[in-house]
Amino acid sequence: MENNKSNTGLKVALGIALALFVITGIYTFDLMKDKKDTEAQLMEEKQLVMNDLNNMAKQYDIAIGENEVANQNLVEARERIQGLMDSLKISETNVRSLWRYKQKYTALQQEMDVLLAQNDSLRVENSYLATSLDSTKVRLEERTMFTDSLLVQNTALAEVVDNAAVLTTVGLKGFGVIERSSGKLIPTERASRTDKLRVCFTVAKNGLVQAGDQELYIQVIDPNNNVLGANEQVAFESQTLNYSLISKFNYENTNLNVCEFVASKGNSDFAKGRYTVNVFNERDLVSSSEFTLK
Repeated sequence: MENNKSNTGLKVALGIALALFVITGIYTFDLMKDKKDTEAQLMEEKQLVMNDLNNMAKQYDIAIGENEVANQNLVEARERIQGLMDSLKISETNVRSLWRYKQKYTALQQEMDVLLAQNDSLRVENSYLATSLDSTKVRLEERTMFTDSLLVQNTALAEVVDNAAVLTTVGLKGFGVIERSSGKLIPTERASRTDKLRVCFTVAKNGLVQAGDQELYIQVIDPNNNVLGANEQVAFESQTLNYSLISKFNYENTNLNVCEFVASKGNSDFAKGRYTVNVFNERDLVSSSEFTLK
């Protein structure tokens, strides 16, 4: 009787132990299954965060590439994202770690919204500034062209004025004269009777020439190509002029008649033939004439 009770109790204990083992096994299996599911979910969440960070990095790359001179704030933010991505790759895959990275991602997302908005505004301002600078450049080029054109015109005008502000002569003529003891002068065409050569001309009125003492160089060349009179030289830069005499007079901005005398070479007789008379204003020939002695 007692043995039967003992066997029955043992059976009950074994049954309970077996039930507990089965329950423990089932619970352990469920725990392992839940762990694997959780790890898979965490890995999936980690990859999503990595994808979000990668997309954010691409947005920064685009923004930085649109600027010829990179915005330093964008560059530094891009570097922070890359650092977070590198750290996420080697981090532990658990809820606490993933939560921390999500918080950092959220903060970086907010920073990116602000920086990209500022960058867009700066790009618009730069575009407007570039357009304004181009417009200003065009206006400056137009003003420079106008100024250059005006300078050329003024230079040309100044040259015209300089060229026009010189004395000129009209009615130049030369001829031989016989000089009486009384001082009376008698024109002659005969070389043997000529005592002096007389050169006469009219200094033309020119309002651009300053009134006052002026002078012109007179050159008389005989048929033998000799310069009569003083036959002295004067140099104007690289040009040398042989002249017979210097005609000096007071110019009052009106037509002025001038006559000068030229002696023969060495007080010898005048040669027969053609004579040339030139009048120079410094190095510039202003008039020329010829006459003949027989």
